Amino acid sequence: MAVEILMPALSPTMTEGTLARWLVAEGDAVRSGDVIAEIETDKATMEVEAIDDGVLGKIIVAAGSENVAVNSVIGLLAEEGEDASTLEAPAASTKPAKDAPVEAVASAPAAKASVASASDVSAPAVQETAPAVSAPVASATPAEKGQRVFASPLARRIASQNGLDIQSVSGTGPYGRIIKADVEAALATPAPTKMAASTPTASGGSEFVPHSAMRRTIASRLQESKQQAPHFYLTVDCELDTLLDNRKALNAQAGDDVKISVNDLIIRAAAMAQKAVPQVNGYFEEEGCRYFEDVDISMAVAIDGGLITPVVRNADKLGLAELSRVTKDLALRAREGRLAPEEYAGGGFTISNLGMFGVREFAAVINPPQSAILAVGAGEQRAVVKDGAVAVATVMSVTLSADHRIVDGALGAQWLQAFKGFIENPVTMLL
Repeated sequence: MAVEILMPALSPTMTEGTLARWLVAEGDAVRSGDVIAEIETDKATMEVEAIDDGVLGKIIVAAGSENVAVNSVIGLLAEEGEDASTLEAPAASTKPAKDAPVEAVASAPAAKASVASASDVSAPAVQETAPAVSAPVASATPAEKGQRVFASPLARRIASQNGLDIQSVSGTGPYGRIIKADVEAALATPAPTKMAASTPTASGGSEFVPHSAMRRTIASRLQESKQQAPHFYLTVDCELDTLLDNRKALNAQAGDDVKISVNDLIIRAAAMAQKAVPQVNGYFEEEGCRYFEDVDISMAVAIDGGLITPVVRNADKLGLAELSRVTKDLALRAREGRLAPEEYAGGGFTISNLGMFGVREFAAVINPPQSAILAVGAGEQRAVVKDGAVAVATVMSVTLSADHRIVDGALGAQWLQAFKGFIENPVTMLL
């Protein structure tokens, strides 16, 4: 009996994802533990392993398919002695995820299809074909004005590049979904099907790029944060000269494989401030406030198409050399899309550092459900007054964005005072 390959749940909150690409083709033999596909979630690209030995008998969900529901069947594995040609897609696999149509379902051709990389799933370069299974097909009529249009990202991109109104195209894919062949057929017909760009710009043209799962999640969560969490902002200036001297001395004593960065010291100072002012290390909940014993610091890492916040666990208990190794490893794997779900889930506080881009000062949006986020600007030489005389010091501006439902103004100021003390007198971080 065929073994069903299911869309895995890669995190506790995942309900659907994008099947970025298949790493094997129909007819390929696989062994238990072999990586056979890549799944894109809102945070990273993860690998799917075969759960048994056999032959990939049928691909149910094509590469590049979006909104694939968790636990839906994406492929069938033929066991030893089983004829792969007799395998049939289960009826459940043709059901749409939520209110989205089912993705193009097709038998893979004998030659491997050309597919986009996992980092370019927003416009997969896959060959779209008519479904080979009996998925319901909607009436092939154009959508009414204002009606939601179901179309593949590739179809949307081709239509946009050619100035074709996607609403004027009749879909022949599952549930009336518009696929590449539909757009090409519409472009081949005479006017008025082909029309000027539907979204004119100053330059006379535009390109429509569908939202990735990550961008949709960022938009949803941060909009929710701004709407529900009453933000307030506190800014202080921290002098860095002593910290920079101490960092230089530490790196001179450390091994060749260790290089402590200013950001490492900022994370350490934030962790120590969380210990000094534990009322900030918590979440606001409807029935009360939840406070944590562990100090887990999330650090914002910019990646293609968005950002991700890997978590430095127990940051207050890590030595600076170990902290440096952890942050470098997390940042590298975040950019490569290789973080495990538990490595970016949770965290009690976030640091967003744009100092490397020369940004002097900014205010960040709180990463829900956390209570606060620290926006870190660039360290730069400024004129300061010391003992009544003007002097030059390296100064860094930091802004705390806090949720007023759990962090009051005085409490936020107390936290910043503690953070500033650790930055300007780094030896106290080691006590």
